[in-house]
Amino acid sequence: MAVEIDFLPVGDGARSGDAITLRYGDAQAGYRVMAVDGGTQASGEALVKHIRGVYGTNKVADVVNTHPDGDHASGLSVVLTELDVGRLWMHRPWDYAEDIRHLFQDGRITDESLERRIREALQSAHDLEQVAIKRKVPIIEPYRGANIGPFLVLSPHKDWYLKELVPNFRGTPEAKGAAEGIAALAKILMEKAKEGVAWVKETLAIETLKDDGETSAQNESSVVMCASFDGNKVLLTGDAGIQALTRSARYAAGIGLRLDDLWMVQVPHHGSRNNVSPAILDKIKGQYAIASAAEADDLHPRRVVTNALKRRGAQVYATKGKGIRQQYGMVYRDGWTAAAEIPFYDQVEA
Repeated sequence: MAVEIDFLPVGDGARSGDAITLRYGDAQAGYRVMAVDGGTQASGEALVKHIRGVYGTNKVADVVNTHPDGDHASGLSVVLTELDVGRLWMHRPWDYAEDIRHLFQDGRITDESLERRIREALQSAHDLEQVAIKRKVPIIEPYRGANIGPFLVLSPHKDWYLKELVPNFRGTPEAKGAAEGIAALAKILMEKAKEGVAWVKETLAIETLKDDGETSAQNESSVVMCASFDGNKVLLTGDAGIQALTRSARYAAGIGLRLDDLWMVQVPHHGSRNNVSPAILDKIKGQYAIASAAEADDLHPRRVVTNALKRRGAQVYATKGKGIRQQYGMVYRDGWTAAAEIPFYDQVEA
């Protein structure tokens, strides 16, 4: 089965996002198109133009919103509005307010108020849902074990998503027993964001990436999914963090799916050092590793992350304002040139 995967540039400033399209199949049976995340509204318009102009179709079999952040969900509303979409895959945590209300500290919360609070906190995803309903596009929730075209969803597991992640999403009421932990994580991430860049030396034999990275519950809720195209395995990760990736690797091992011989892996969260660790990168390895990062985003991908990937044999690339195409069995495409491979750096962020 032939495949081409396009990572489109997102944003014209320093804020990164994800917008990915795939076309797979063969000339005899025909090709199917997928869109995975849509970046901003402008990115969604670029996605539509790309699918129409490059793929030559108005039909998209599957649209996947990996998690509810605006830099992943917003552009997909344009895709659903402008194109003929077969299915939308997204989580709808507000539908489970009755089931999870007991997980929140405020005993005065009603099912209706909790549902409203979750919808408001995840406005971009809620807007996407409303577009799908208006356009009569079926909505399916992508939990572990689901099949999205050729992809198998490895994470999140439904119970973990609803019982542990959703109560800790930004903007939702405070979860029981979570206040101290969430506050501590928020403080750590804020302090890291304020840090100036200090540099340390690295070599192939010396690694400074740590095993204690943490990210938000919303990022951990990202859909992680794997597909094989004639033995060429692709792993898409969204903004998944160490918890989600560890759970994905454990589930994959349990069903006999190797993740250390991937053809291509999406670098999680634009190459943030908070989302990967040496331990998880020893389990998830790809020949090619691609990060979506805005051209003016000086923080992503982190050198300490790209070095860690290269140390494990990957060729690493980042969009940085340009589209990146990865293909197997497809014809040459005019106007698309190979992106420059990211080098191994002798100095990385401390």
